[in-house]
Amino acid sequence: MMVEVTNQAPTQVAVDVLILPLTEGTPAPADVNEALGGLCAQVVGADFKGEAGETTLLYTAGRLPARKVLLLGLGKAAKVSNRSLRRAAGIGARAARSSGARSIAFALPSAVEMNPAEAARFVTEGALHGLFRLPDWKSEKKPQPEVEVVQILGGDEIAPGVEHGRAVAEGVNLARSLAWTPGNHLTAAKLAERAAEMCRANGIDVEIFDKAGCEKLGLGLLLAVNQGSKEEPRLIVMRYRGNGGQGPWLGLVGKGLTFDSGGISIKPTEGMWNMKMDMGGAAAVIGAMQAVARLKVKADVIAVIPSTDNMPDGGSYKPGDVIAGLSGKTVEIHSTDAEGRLILADGLAYAVSQGCQKIVTASTLTGAANIALGPYRFGLVANDDAWEEEVYQAAEAAGERGWKLPHDEEYYELLKSPVADMTNSTRNRAAGTVAGGLFLMRHVGGTPCVHMDIAAVAWKNSGDKYEDEGATGAGTRTFVEAARRFAEGGR
Repeated sequence: MMVEVTNQAPTQVAVDVLILPLTEGTPAPADVNEALGGLCAQVVGADFKGEAGETTLLYTAGRLPARKVLLLGLGKAAKVSNRSLRRAAGIGARAARSSGARSIAFALPSAVEMNPAEAARFVTEGALHGLFRLPDWKSEKKPQPEVEVVQILGGDEIAPGVEHGRAVAEGVNLARSLAWTPGNHLTAAKLAERAAEMCRANGIDVEIFDKAGCEKLGLGLLLAVNQGSKEEPRLIVMRYRGNGGQGPWLGLVGKGLTFDSGGISIKPTEGMWNMKMDMGGAAAVIGAMQAVARLKVKADVIAVIPSTDNMPDGGSYKPGDVIAGLSGKTVEIHSTDAEGRLILADGLAYAVSQGCQKIVTASTLTGAANIALGPYRFGLVANDDAWEEEVYQAAEAAGERGWKLPHDEEYYELLKSPVADMTNSTRNRAAGTVAGGLFLMRHVGGTPCVHMDIAAVAWKNSGDKYEDEGATGAGTRTFVEAARRFAEGGR
């Protein structure tokens, strides 16, 4: 898809659909209204109110170079945010595509308190997000209309915003595609291949450890989860040297559980099919690393993905086992369905061993995150208040939403074990998201670390006007923004 900036006026651009984002009570541009003989003025305020996500399509009948004009509602001007603008742009792009458009152009909103480059960034990001189609494996492919050209109206000052939006959107869409892929098509080995392909295409160094390599490193927790599987595990390590490789290093760590049956503590059948998305954290890391490289972020970043599936087998690890991880800490297994924190613990310990000064990690860790926060925000659990605030603000700036959960010392009591340094799950399910996050903090020593529990936001059970059902790419944008802030001195 071609994405470009054009300094043409709305009355000059020749596309299938010209999209005009309007807040409530804002008239359409006077020049467009005049060219259409006052048609916009007749529609705005009557059939079209400007409510968030509202669309109305007008035919220009040759009075403009654009074949159609799409009025796109943004809601009340005071409530327009980067997130809502992105969503509106996606809705507008999809509506234009549904009308048969192959080329579209966005005017930037005039009644919004956002500088043009930032507005262009989120319009671009939203359009590419909304237009993205998740892959399928159907034997018969039906042709579908596609938008081939997206233009953003503005001058040279918006070009950096458009490029930023494109890089982030393509990283998010890569993450969505990976997390959507069935487990038999994306084993740990195949996930490693996909990560390596991305790295080679973007100048990122990559190192892949197979099972023997994981054994040599001492990744006891990852290997334990892998015991019941016929597929070998992988540890994927990506190094982006945006600061010349001289450090300091930021660590991004993602859970690469390519399918989760629950192991011996097997999950109910209902809903198990979509446990292919249990590597959503790993997908977000891979997508973010692509975006970081394309944006040429001036930071040194190590990304670590421990990967396996979790299957029941005669050789599986089991409740009651005590296992030592790379950090040297021992873990008593209460539930084999609390496996994500086990493999992440080894990934985090490896990131620490490589000298990461600060770490951000993401995973679809706990169902309790949905109980606590619903499908709107991800939970943040940390061991350092200042770094947690930095990551929280990074999420806000990126148009994602987190929520800081407590990490008081008393919560560690929930993980106490009589036979090991800790258990991998609480006995009574109390504070499940907090306990899961603090389990991870036990494996990083004193390194500042923030965990994003994206379990409730990484998947949509039904499509809407903005995006299709399936993986959302949650966490990718926050990773990218955290890396940018790290580069700018948030170290």
